[in-house]
Amino acid sequence: MDYNDQGILKNKLKKKPFEYIQMEILLRASETMAPKYNNSSKASACSISTLFLSISVLFALLLSLFLLSSNHTSKLASSSCLISDLPNKHTISNSINVYVSDLPRSLNYGLLEKYWSLSHDSRLGSEVDNEIRLSNSWNIKNVPRYPESPLIKQYSAEYWILGDLLTPQELRTNSFARRVFAPEQADVIFVPFFATISAELQLGVAKGAFRKKVGNDDYARQREVLSFVKGTEAWKRSGGRDHVFVLTDPVAMSHVREEIAPAILLVVDFGGWYRVDSKASTGNNTSDMIQHTQVSLLKDVIVPYTYLLPRLPLLEDKKRQTLLYFKGAKHRHRGGLIREKLWDLLINEPGVIMEEGFPNATGKEQSIKGMRTSEFCLHPAGDTPTSCRLFDAIQSLCIPVIISDNIELPFEGTLDYTEFSVFVAVSEALRPNWLVSHLRSYTGLQKRGFREKMAKVQSFFRVRQWLPGWHGSDPGRWCGESRVAEGSRKVADD
Repeated sequence: MDYNDQGILKNKLKKKPFEYIQMEILLRASETMAPKYNNSSKASACSISTLFLSISVLFALLLSLFLLSSNHTSKLASSSCLISDLPNKHTISNSINVYVSDLPRSLNYGLLEKYWSLSHDSRLGSEVDNEIRLSNSWNIKNVPRYPESPLIKQYSAEYWILGDLLTPQELRTNSFARRVFAPEQADVIFVPFFATISAELQLGVAKGAFRKKVGNDDYARQREVLSFVKGTEAWKRSGGRDHVFVLTDPVAMSHVREEIAPAILLVVDFGGWYRVDSKASTGNNTSDMIQHTQVSLLKDVIVPYTYLLPRLPLLEDKKRQTLLYFKGAKHRHRGGLIREKLWDLLINEPGVIMEEGFPNATGKEQSIKGMRTSEFCLHPAGDTPTSCRLFDAIQSLCIPVIISDNIELPFEGTLDYTEFSVFVAVSEALRPNWLVSHLRSYTGLQKRGFREKMAKVQSFFRVRQWLPGWHGSDPGRWCGESRVAEGSRKVADD
């Protein structure tokens, strides 16, 4: 299969229901995957339509991780992954086979144990974690919980995906991800490195060494991971193209990205790879982006941030008094320069609230109030193109106003963001008085329609609990994994 065929498949998938998200990762593997294993007994031909059928069914895998937030495993059988809504129910057997690479515990849960053993977290917004440390409530069933610090929690996909895979299969009713215990049986190889925790530990303990190699424990751990996986037969056989890394933190595994570029990367956006040519920045335009070849929508998967604010049900929504709301840091670098310009344009506009704030307990309460009482929530770029602010807005039923000329969002093509968001070009947003006038032009009926559509997609970004005592489980990403791996299986058969 060449890239043109893959593009055809993606176009076919664009209008499919959101249940197909789990297959995205599966398709990504197919798009760069060389044949893994020869099997002369299998048919050598596989039409694009046949491949699409297989991919369409398995696409639900990643979503099954997100759709549920049930507190009891007994609820899973009736609510998991909306199986009754799938067009081909009989294809549940076509699950994605996932082998979990046997990394040392010190590279995943051991890092959490290290985090909780610290006397304090020097990173901002850690007061909740310090309370957890004092109460010694961070270790449940020998599974350390993930930090509640907002700066870390927003990147927690690595934790939930591994937790899902380690859950006994009998408790994962209707899940499309099936853990296998031999790499030759796998469609994808999941590398369970908690790259975010590794990076944040280094930033919290010795930030000055973060970009260096000497004295950088995070760099040492990255090298340890690479040494381990590159020494396996699975990596040697595929060149890493069927391996999956979770890199939701923009600085995760920053020292070895060139070496893991062939793999399937789960990222919140590509901002951690692109850099800005500030010298090219002129007039009202933001700076030009210098592209990288290490990430691509052909092989990688955009996944959501973990949202931080509680869900507001549509029935509890009340009259909103504020037109537009934003809370965050005014000054950002790289692509976030647009934020400062917008701030200066909007700060004195009637009906607009622009608050400087941080993701601590006080800031969280302010954000809940601000988002729930505002019609629209501003979403300009920061250090990277996206942030958990977008998903907090969705949970708060605050219509996102996305200021961007080029942004990649999770589940695009299957979720139509234009049904519940307002997209504005940078050049338009920076015209004096234009943005506020544009937002005021929406009728009450239109805004109500946005919120009704938003309420329907809130659960798509929610996580569920697989085991009693766990604090959620990140399910959704495997829909994309499944899509990639199924494609790789078909390519191998061709």
